[in-house]
Amino acid sequence: MGDLWILWFRPAFSYIFLGICFADTDFYRRIERKIDICCVQRRSFIKNISFGVVAVSASGFIHFDGERYVGDCETTTDIIGPFYRPNAPVKTNFIIPGDPGIPVELSGVVRHVDCTTPYKKAKVELWHCANSGLYDNDSDEFRYRGTTFTDEEGRYFFNTILPVPYNAAGGPMRPAHFHLMITADGYRPLITQLYFTNDPYIEEDPFSTAPAAKKRILTVGTASDGKKKVVYDISMAEKLDVEPAFIEKLTGNYTCQEQEEFTCTFFIWNKRLWQNTVYGKKLDPFGRPLDYIGNNTFQSPGQPPLMSNTRLFEISDSGSVKCTHVIINEKGNKHVYTFVKNK
Repeated sequence: MGDLWILWFRPAFSYIFLGICFADTDFYRRIERKIDICCVQRRSFIKNISFGVVAVSASGFIHFDGERYVGDCETTTDIIGPFYRPNAPVKTNFIIPGDPGIPVELSGVVRHVDCTTPYKKAKVELWHCANSGLYDNDSDEFRYRGTTFTDEEGRYFFNTILPVPYNAAGGPMRPAHFHLMITADGYRPLITQLYFTNDPYIEEDPFSTAPAAKKRILTVGTASDGKKKVVYDISMAEKLDVEPAFIEKLTGNYTCQEQEEFTCTFFIWNKRLWQNTVYGKKLDPFGRPLDYIGNNTFQSPGQPPLMSNTRLFEISDSGSVKCTHVIINEKGNKHVYTFVKNK
């Protein structure tokens, strides 16, 4: 099934974009249906893709060094989406014999925060939908999901197929995109998405239209051997440290004070705080990561301008923990929910 993170807001707690959960029973029924992408939509997107090799960094400034494009600041982030699966196997070839799709090579270089020095042995995870617009969320094969590590020159590559746009559970169309997570010691894990030029759904999507995503809308090129290529270079960002003992105190099961059937779990994975939410059922196969931004506050990464998704934790003298979850949507509507850690 495809990513589900672009939702319509309606009053009275109907659809709630938490970056994590959706509180609407009718919406769940639509989630459980198999979502198909119209063949005409896929053909239209593929027909309109621009071809011409180009290397792009998602860093804030781009310059050409005579051979390739180079960035000189950190790579921008994007939301992780609801269907990240940890422990994807180490593999660089995602091609599945008999599965439709346009083969493409995704490659690039991971660099330190100076945007010059290659980062050796950085962990790079890639995942995306199949040509059907569906994600493999439970099979042992981890279709169109995999992990690799950069070489001595910081280089990585994957052989896969181009993802396609898809319908987000009856809501708006999501443009085609790759998901990437880069983990490197000494830096904050980087989560981002790559989009493609001439995708007609980019302008309808609040995440791909965010200014931070501008340099992540990439041209699909054709190499001299005729192979389709996307080249994406990555610059890591310094991380904001948080005391591990503090994060440990936040882990556990929480219940929403406004609606008791609305619960969530905070847990640590890969030295980072994650959240998984339940509203009648578990919404994510694994969960969503959170970034620490200071003052006991965490946020969902990759929020577009004017949107916000934060969690403020308060620990009382008695040891009880309260989490105030504040969501501001693209229209400026504010929703506040209070979660209390279960004893």
